[in-house]
Amino acid sequence: MALDERKGVWKSGKGKGRHTPKGRQLDDRAHEEVCALMQDRPRRRDLLIEFLHLIQDSYGHLSATHLRALAEEMRLSMAEVYEVATFYAHFDVVKEDEAPPPALTIRVCDSLACELAGAEQLQAALEEGLDPAEVRVLRAPCMGRCDTAPVLELGHHHIDNATPEKVRAAIDSQDFHAHIPSYETFESYCKSGGYETLRTLRAKGDWEVVQDTVLSSGLRGLGGAGFPSGKKWGFVRGNDGPRYIAVNGDEGEPGTFKDRFHLEREPHTFLEGMLIAAWAVEAETCFIYMRDEYPAVLEILRREIKALEDAGVVDKGYIDLRRGAGAYICGEESAMIESIEGKRGLPRHRPPFVAQVGIFGRPTLVHNVETLYWVAKICREGPDILSGVEKNGRTGLRNFSVSGRVKAPGVYLLPAGSTMEDIIEAAGGMLDGHRFKAYQPGGPSAGLLPASMADIPMDFDVLQEHGTFIGSAAIVVLSDKDSARDAALNMLRFFEDESCGQCTPCRVGCEKAVKLMQADRWDQPLLEELCSAMADASICGLGQAAPNPIRLTMKHFPDEV
Repeated sequence: MALDERKGVWKSGKGKGRHTPKGRQLDDRAHEEVCALMQDRPRRRDLLIEFLHLIQDSYGHLSATHLRALAEEMRLSMAEVYEVATFYAHFDVVKEDEAPPPALTIRVCDSLACELAGAEQLQAALEEGLDPAEVRVLRAPCMGRCDTAPVLELGHHHIDNATPEKVRAAIDSQDFHAHIPSYETFESYCKSGGYETLRTLRAKGDWEVVQDTVLSSGLRGLGGAGFPSGKKWGFVRGNDGPRYIAVNGDEGEPGTFKDRFHLEREPHTFLEGMLIAAWAVEAETCFIYMRDEYPAVLEILRREIKALEDAGVVDKGYIDLRRGAGAYICGEESAMIESIEGKRGLPRHRPPFVAQVGIFGRPTLVHNVETLYWVAKICREGPDILSGVEKNGRTGLRNFSVSGRVKAPGVYLLPAGSTMEDIIEAAGGMLDGHRFKAYQPGGPSAGLLPASMADIPMDFDVLQEHGTFIGSAAIVVLSDKDSARDAALNMLRFFEDESCGQCTPCRVGCEKAVKLMQADRWDQPLLEELCSAMADASICGLGQAAPNPIRLTMKHFPDEV
């Protein structure tokens, strides 16, 4: 066949060639809308998630044309923007042939504490009573308000002890925005001596002396890992600058709400602790990564960071507040750093560790919110504030987030050697008609322990011999009216939803575990084999800890499985 007879193989000539590049074409109107939202902000790659929030907040979803316009404006490929937008649960990506979601979204928390309080029935009632064309009802992971379960989020308004009647009243009054609680402002904090310690240290302080003070207090990382806090400073400081500090405010472990408790009441104690740590390692910038489920905290921090800038305590832009987008995995420090850089929150392989190679490849000090809260307290009042407290052979204090079948759920500051008997007593005792059966010592990652083990000191390095750990001290109390088996399934469903999908043992293992746990009788040998594979081969703590609820339920509640 002659070349000119092979029609359709090559096209040439007037009117026969492609007029546009392959892929989605840039829509001029969408480009103008995106540029109007971005204004004169720098088009830096690490701000991609912040720009996605701008579009989501303004239009209620992320259309394909807006994503294409954002990619054009940031000089990124559409694939890069799309993969980030679809990774995070709080972004609604809408393709050309899809209808956008309703203007109003209700997210009903399905964490263990909320499930015990009737979240499933609440969601069913809302789905039955509301028009799905006007209101979208979704299940969502823990919102850090377990003390007021069941909880839901209506727009950005959290409704505590939620009922369909409360939701209807909020919709009728158009109450969709975060409610800002009363808190200690910059002015009131300074009147009580706030930031005097920071000013003194900046003028004539020795960072090594401060580091030794923090070490002598016994303060350990309170995000869950429990690493001695002061030691990190020397690791980071020992690497050439520029250096950064990253605050892990992604308090996503179900049952944990201690960080929110402090930030909604005394944000400047935390902020001063952060600035002391930043001074100690000579950080160039402080990044605060705060979960999107805390809209009131985000607004408080915006206001008070501006107050610090206006007062000259920090230069403008020195504190960079970043907003998460609904991804539990970003509580893992390297996944958080990836998210700060505007990427998907995928945990990094280590080494190198973030103290050497962190944000933008530079040495980075990572601390939890509560840890920095205590740094300020220690530097101001001395190490004895922690080291001077002793109980059951343990030293220090812990903020316990207590929820479940107790009369007065909340955050309780107790000696680190306190037992579950002490914690339940502090929380007002068990609910009337309920008998203590089991508890989570540190969120789903810690699994379940029986009431017969209520006399163990709740502290670091104590629970490991029992196959669990204290973690973030998220205590959920179960009673004789609850099923340990159902609780374990709730935990694995959470891990299944929140697995980042990067490694097969975690991604497939969580899914397989949920299916096996739904059987009438658990195939325990197969589940144990699956647990071993997940614990040994997963990249990060999510997959490594996900087997704990399975193993501990089989061990302590064999009659249920």
